[in-house]
Amino acid sequence: MLIAGKWVEKEEVIEVCNPQDNSLISTVPAASEEDMLLTIEGAKEGAKVAASMPVHQRMNILNKAAAYIDENLGEYAATIALEGSKTIREATAEVKRCIQTLRISAEEARRINGETIPFDQAEGSEDRVGYYYRFPIGIVAAITPFNDPLNLVAHKVGPAIASGNAIIVKPATVTPLSALLLAEAFEKAGLPSKVLSVITGKGSVIGDLLVTHPAIRMVSFTGGLETGEEIARKAGLKKISMELGSNSPVIVLNDADIEKAVESTVSGAFYAVGQNCLGVQRIYIEEDRYETFSSSFVNRVQQYQVGDKMLNTTDMGPMINETEAIRVERWVDEAIAMGARRLTGGKREGAFYPPTVLTDVPPDCTIARQEIFGPVVLLYPVSDLDSAIDQSNDVNYGLQAGIFTSNIDKAFEAIGKMDVGGIMINDSSDYRIDGMPFGGVKGSGLGREGVKFTIQEMTEPKVVSFKLAQKRSV
Repeated sequence: MLIAGKWVEKEEVIEVCNPQDNSLISTVPAASEEDMLLTIEGAKEGAKVAASMPVHQRMNILNKAAAYIDENLGEYAATIALEGSKTIREATAEVKRCIQTLRISAEEARRINGETIPFDQAEGSEDRVGYYYRFPIGIVAAITPFNDPLNLVAHKVGPAIASGNAIIVKPATVTPLSALLLAEAFEKAGLPSKVLSVITGKGSVIGDLLVTHPAIRMVSFTGGLETGEEIARKAGLKKISMELGSNSPVIVLNDADIEKAVESTVSGAFYAVGQNCLGVQRIYIEEDRYETFSSSFVNRVQQYQVGDKMLNTTDMGPMINETEAIRVERWVDEAIAMGARRLTGGKREGAFYPPTVLTDVPPDCTIARQEIFGPVVLLYPVSDLDSAIDQSNDVNYGLQAGIFTSNIDKAFEAIGKMDVGGIMINDSSDYRIDGMPFGGVKGSGLGREGVKFTIQEMTEPKVVSFKLAQKRSV
């Protein structure tokens, strides 16, 4: 692990296994509280160095890191696929997004601007002129999940470096290797020592110290709602940015292009084995098109190739571990026991859980209320758009949504009434680019990610006012 500017090994290690066959890939150090304290002390020095870096140096480092990853794309993609759930095709796409994220970060570094302030708008302040500029907050703690083990780390590291901060990354215990490879890229790019640390270890051992330490000025967390709420209670007086998932809805109206809606929502539901915070979980279809849509949707799902994630022909691999697959199996079985019908899907085999489609799902079962984070989608017939919107909003999440319609008025009705951070028209809920503001409402989180918007979160405005010897003349 990279702590306080040095690569550190320890006798106590955490095994990193391939969820496909549970084979050992590698080991990483199991950090202690002492390791975390050393990391934070190093980051204090790193923050001073980072703040003093001129913008052109930050840009150069970010672009060099992106170029290094591009040159070694195959290694990065294989690491993502081996330690996580993504197929090699999905992993390759993630590496390309990471490269783009770092390049956007380099561009946004030049646009951290302030504004002049007309102080003479206040009577008695005619002799004052000034402005504000944005300055880095200091040390950022980044806690990242397993489902995008490279690009979600880059979404925190890139903006932190662009804005002149030091950052400590605590990656998911099951997928730490991709984050360590990202640190290697920044080391090769010439990032000064101690600006970036990647510390591996169990959250139960080092997590509380990271989020509660007074030197940490911002906690950026991507993960589950319960953990997010716990962090918010413990963190104290510091900035908090959280993306906490969702159970995203998509609405399909009678005037929709059914073929395109099916293709988009199948991909949106089962990408990365459904372990995607934006993944399509609930689909509300107007009654006149319900049978056509559901039949076509199930047929397309049954064509999915599930198997070896390292093959280019595979559409879906295993979940992150067997424990998660058992949880999804339990939620599906509970829904069926309460009256739901399974339209397709089969038996779990280890960490593999097949793409599954349910209908007639009772509103009070777990799978209807919580984030599945697995390869299951729920289909609901609805009488009209109002009913679809009401049901879409009737959960404690609101990250993104989608609606398929050719009626612009209905599209704008959904835009105005759906309680989400983003709505995709004639697209799946899981559409995202790395330059847009990304985040949700209700239990889906606080603040916004996306490079430009993360930089805003990681900086503070400082006001400068000059009192002149005499009133300013125009």
